[in-house]
Amino acid sequence: MISKELLEQHNLTEEEYEKIKEFLGREPNLVELGIFSVMWSEHCSYKSSKAYLKNFPTEGKQVIQGPGENAGVVDIGDNLAVVFKMESHNHPSFIEPYQGAATGVGGILRDVFTMGARPIANMNSLRFGELNTDKMKHLFTGVVEGIAGYGNCMGVPTVGGEIYFDDCYSGNILVNAFTLGLAEKDKIFYGKAEGVGNPVIYVGSKTGRDGIHGATMASEEFDEKSEEKRPTVQVGDPFTEKLLLEACLELFQTDCLVGIQDMGAAGLTSSSFEMASRSGSGIDLYLSKVPLREEGMTPYEIMLSESQERMLLVAKKGMEDKVFEIFKKWGLDCEIVGKVTDSGFVRIYDLEDKLCAELPVNAVVDECPVYKRPYKRPEYLDELHSFDVNSIEEPDNLNNELKKLLSSHTIASKEWVYTIYDHQVQTNTVFKPGSAAALLRIKGTKKGVAISTDCNSRYVFLEPEKGGAIAVCEAARNIACSGAKPLAITDCLNFGNPEKPHIMYQFVKSIEGMSKACKILNTPVVSGNVSFYNETKGVGIFPTPTVGMVGLLDDIDNRVVSHFEEENINIFLVGKLTGEIGGTEYLKLKTGKIQGKCPEINIEETKKLIEFLQSCASNKLIANANDVSEGGIAVTLFETGFKNEIGFEVNLESNGLRRDFLLFGESQNVVIVGVKEEKVEKFREMATKVSLPVSFIGKTGGDKGVIKVDGEEAISESIKEMKNLWRFSIEKAISD
Repeated sequence: MISKELLEQHNLTEEEYEKIKEFLGREPNLVELGIFSVMWSEHCSYKSSKAYLKNFPTEGKQVIQGPGENAGVVDIGDNLAVVFKMESHNHPSFIEPYQGAATGVGGILRDVFTMGARPIANMNSLRFGELNTDKMKHLFTGVVEGIAGYGNCMGVPTVGGEIYFDDCYSGNILVNAFTLGLAEKDKIFYGKAEGVGNPVIYVGSKTGRDGIHGATMASEEFDEKSEEKRPTVQVGDPFTEKLLLEACLELFQTDCLVGIQDMGAAGLTSSSFEMASRSGSGIDLYLSKVPLREEGMTPYEIMLSESQERMLLVAKKGMEDKVFEIFKKWGLDCEIVGKVTDSGFVRIYDLEDKLCAELPVNAVVDECPVYKRPYKRPEYLDELHSFDVNSIEEPDNLNNELKKLLSSHTIASKEWVYTIYDHQVQTNTVFKPGSAAALLRIKGTKKGVAISTDCNSRYVFLEPEKGGAIAVCEAARNIACSGAKPLAITDCLNFGNPEKPHIMYQFVKSIEGMSKACKILNTPVVSGNVSFYNETKGVGIFPTPTVGMVGLLDDIDNRVVSHFEEENINIFLVGKLTGEIGGTEYLKLKTGKIQGKCPEINIEETKKLIEFLQSCASNKLIANANDVSEGGIAVTLFETGFKNEIGFEVNLESNGLRRDFLLFGESQNVVIVGVKEEKVEKFREMATKVSLPVSFIGKTGGDKGVIKVDGEEAISESIKEMKNLWRFSIEKAISD
């Protein structure tokens, strides 16, 4: 008899349990209950989000594979495709930062190479509380070291990402990992279990007790007992994964394979049931054949273990020996653990080969309850939106405000982080971390692939729909600033408890904003992840729908850097400064709060801007381009000068705006562009042709950054001194 307490332990409601009994026509046993628990968890089933995710555009002529597989696949021409996805590993990283982050990287790498692609780059999007406690410093350094430890050992460069710091993440950090792989377009592999009688083969590491109920743990809030969940955190071994990667890539060159899937969340359970579901088949599994590293493991533990570096594959009957030969060569376990059937059931046999579970595939995978949870605009938004920004006293010394912004951890250099990562292994990295977007060469071609991860969660918190659109648009602008054309996105949708109407409001509206932007910019969503229940003791994070965007540069010689490279370059402002400071780093600096209305975004203008930047790049008209974002134009100008320590002098027109709002407001669709003298006329002609507001504001040169407003000096600081303030802020915070 299944008790109420047992259901609570498995995070299943009584209504869900009744539905399970209805499907089975009987009560489930403990193994079956555990399987339903993980497969019907929020993490695996998307039961609170599925109804809204359908609103995303997922198709386009560039899309080979959209959502529903291990990763998305996009055509980049010349029979080549990029394979990419982003996943969250938030809860595990809060409990055990090194292993949580490391296995997050390992899992997303497997999602990509299981499709037949060699991973060529990693990125990440990280969120932490303020670096003012030993606990947060431990989490921050542990996560960074975990990402580096796994990626570096795998020989996959970590080429960029983003890091924000806000108190709302103090009880629930976010660790979102992104991987990009390269494959031949006609050699993409899918997670399917076809062909009655074909062998189901387990490859990789042995199965242990680590990670059991990891998917369930990721589908609930934290409380004061979160440390007790440490045993649910997986333990990774990147050296074994490197062997698994090479063995799989060798296997893909043969004609042995029918389908393959990573054993990620829910382990052997999710891989077997999902592969059978995609093919409308069944599988018989024999747990006596599963390689184990611990004695006395039960069928329940074997099926729910989330031990890392494991794959499940279906081979063509009669070709098993070739599969064994490849994996034994690489020193990996390889065992036939089952066979494909046409029963529509997954039948599981215990260590004595006795039937211990028999479940219909469709009930487990396809019939999970889908909740259209109620949502309601929260009343606190009225108070936040009503904040009078003009109530802030205008500062006399704008140099001091600039210094505070440059040293704030969200804006400050992340060099301490990315120098721990190997970002040049494989020798494909063209733009290193710190650029507007990372850029990778595709060897053997003239192509380059640009990637960026972006989301200003403060905007989403204040105005979810607008904030969701801004996340997509900012990623597109960053891709375009490198000269590339935005192609498609993956996402990682991080939110609080979906059972709360205001959280669902944030979720639904941010998807509406993202969808609208993706449709206008023709950047379909090809893969992604939803992470709910990012709350501790009832306090949720800012809604953080992170966007990972991929773009294509047909000729890498047309790439555009984001920094000033030489003196006497003309500096142009593309776009219009609006002085909006709602939700900005400057407003947080002045009031200690995230409030006001976030900046306006015109998506059609974004489209026009990115097409203009692409045209300028392909015609070699611009020397550099950098999108204005956190900290406004003043911060962006100084950051653009830091790499080569090149100064500048510019003059901005206030157009009636307060000087601090003009300089530190975070206007959207504004880019700083450098143009050599001989190309100015052609540049102006192209801008006029597309009706974009473009204004000459000054030139590069000297060792100071000087910003004038209406001809009067507002900021004048040494580039070198500001660079040091910006560069060492995070390092100093960690060591204090």
